[in-house]
Amino acid sequence: MNNTLSFQHVSYLWDEKKALELSGDEVALFIYRSNLLGADLRLTNYAGGNTSVKIMETDPVTGEQVPVMWVKGSGGDIGTLTKAGCANLYVDRLRALKNRYRGLEFEDEMVELFNHCLFDPKCAAPSIDTPLHGLLPYKHIDHLHPDALIAIAASRDGEAIMKEIWGNQMAWVPWQRPGFDLGLKLEQTIQENPNLRGIILGGHGLFTWGDTSYESYINTLEVIEQASIYLHNHYGKKRPVFGGARLESPDAETRRKAAADLMPTLRGLASSYRRMLGHFTDDARVLEFINSHDLDKLAPLGTSCPDHFLRTKIRPLVLKPYDAQNPQLDTQYLTEQFEAYRADYTAYYERCKHPNSPAVRDTNPVVILWPGIGMFTFSKDKQTARVASEFYINAINVMKGAEAVSEYVGLPEQEAFDIEYWLLEEAKLQRMPKPKSLSGKIAYVTGGTGGIGKAICEVLLQNGACVVAADRDRLEETQTELRKTYGKDNSLSVSIDVTSAGIIEESLRQSVLQFGGVDIIVNCAGLSISKPISETTEADWDLLQDVLVKGQFLVTQQALKIQRKQKLDGDVVNIASKNGLVAGPNNVGYGTAKAAQLHMSRLLAAELGPDRIRVNTVNPDAVLRGSKIWEGEWAQGRAKAYGIAVEDLPAHYAKRTLLNEEILAEDIARAVLVFVDGSLAKSTGNVLNVDGGVAMAFVR
Repeated sequence: MNNTLSFQHVSYLWDEKKALELSGDEVALFIYRSNLLGADLRLTNYAGGNTSVKIMETDPVTGEQVPVMWVKGSGGDIGTLTKAGCANLYVDRLRALKNRYRGLEFEDEMVELFNHCLFDPKCAAPSIDTPLHGLLPYKHIDHLHPDALIAIAASRDGEAIMKEIWGNQMAWVPWQRPGFDLGLKLEQTIQENPNLRGIILGGHGLFTWGDTSYESYINTLEVIEQASIYLHNHYGKKRPVFGGARLESPDAETRRKAAADLMPTLRGLASSYRRMLGHFTDDARVLEFINSHDLDKLAPLGTSCPDHFLRTKIRPLVLKPYDAQNPQLDTQYLTEQFEAYRADYTAYYERCKHPNSPAVRDTNPVVILWPGIGMFTFSKDKQTARVASEFYINAINVMKGAEAVSEYVGLPEQEAFDIEYWLLEEAKLQRMPKPKSLSGKIAYVTGGTGGIGKAICEVLLQNGACVVAADRDRLEETQTELRKTYGKDNSLSVSIDVTSAGIIEESLRQSVLQFGGVDIIVNCAGLSISKPISETTEADWDLLQDVLVKGQFLVTQQALKIQRKQKLDGDVVNIASKNGLVAGPNNVGYGTAKAAQLHMSRLLAAELGPDRIRVNTVNPDAVLRGSKIWEGEWAQGRAKAYGIAVEDLPAHYAKRTLLNEEILAEDIARAVLVFVDGSLAKSTGNVLNVDGGVAMAFVR
């Protein structure tokens, strides 16, 4: 097999050695092909498209060999597809459903009948595209949403362009919502044109096939490559791309700062229905579009491919261009723009709704374009916000190609609505798991790579938050570990010096650009010095005051700017110490600083109540295992103060508590969770001791 195939516009990823290892297992090869196709976002978007293979299986009832189709299941992603994500159906039973089909008005009832065709009742749920694969005669089929093909499919002259490129090798099926009837139309098209290599679905995507997994893969790449070359050869020929630039963007650093300044305000406005997470990009493709003369013409037309507008809504919110002389957009202007968008979306719903349509959903924009700066996307979680951004870039690519060779045509409004508010789509939404207690929230944890700080990060992630671990060291190690365990989208590690307002501000700017804002501030950064007053130096004193007291002050001050822009409720949780309440020996510097942290928390709780920002304190004691402060001289100092060996400290601290318990980092993390997960939403200014019970530390 030749591995020197050269493509300019798609990625040839087939590894013959890997394929040989899978030979003899058609399903494994089909999944391998699917993963390769899904790895290139130019070929299809996340969770978009589907692939299939038809093989012979042994019927578990009759013992006979029967044809079975393996196909990507509902809601899956071909780039990460496994056998568990596939539906498998008896081909003969699926085709026999033609006898039960009653027409377009009864399209949705067919989906339930797919379940009666399952070969393995425990497999993934079949998607609405199942008959589009099952009714075709080919062994291997790829249905993708390549930008280049959708550009042609969404062109006013798309069918003529198709014939110009491929002659009679490809056929055109006009736009129709996916379902059994579309499967019948594809089947009829094949019967009338048996020598086709593929079909273009108007406004939708591409179907290609082959006798083997490799042949299907190559056929798919070649068709997309040919479309891409055609588009490439037309860019700038008829007229400048998108009509040319009407404005220039400032430099990257200016764009970044402007986006970070604006994003919390946008997030707050976008969260009127539910708290949203954000994503920002100033990708060159985005800037080319939003800075162009054609932006005002194309953006209102909306997207074409159903997968696009299901992720991005039918159209974006476009803000007025960036003005270097007046770089910040007025909050009143932004509020008016959001109100206008919500009213427009509600009117769209009212125009298009059917008697049985689901209730109107969140009317806020998903995609917000700021000419000169970039694109913001907001959704219920970070991954969905990021994917929405990727989808709109796909839509930009489609508009660029369509305008280069013809004229871009979005889906008719009613067709778009019928997809967006499809009862089957609503049923899929209703099946989704309920959000976790911290879903949609962003936590910024100082000292986030240390023992207690990292434990806090993990507990918050486990409960649905996105987390920024801010610290001085172990950043890459911590980020790698957190992303491996909790997903690549949900955590970020940033460098911080809590004594520098400028460095804190920059770390928060990174957090905002990553997630959209900040809801939960956990001041956990710290150090400890245990000395009698005679041995405590001025440098010791200043260091403790700077890191513990000034650090808590500066981090809270800088983060509060973001929280106030969002106008959402929020939390500040300060990790102080039992030593802020109890006078212990040889501890004047540390204990004084902890007491200052504790009282600062009370003062801020009183000040920030009108902002609906709660400020509470967790007081740990003697968290030895995994804690960074016990790795140095602090342990020796405390052991000396109590006249015991360092190794005896855990037992010593446990025995002096009322519960006779050793305190772990996870115990502190769970205390933080109680303050921020809604359990104590009406409580502020509180102190929660997590010390196993030390009577001298009782607050009341």
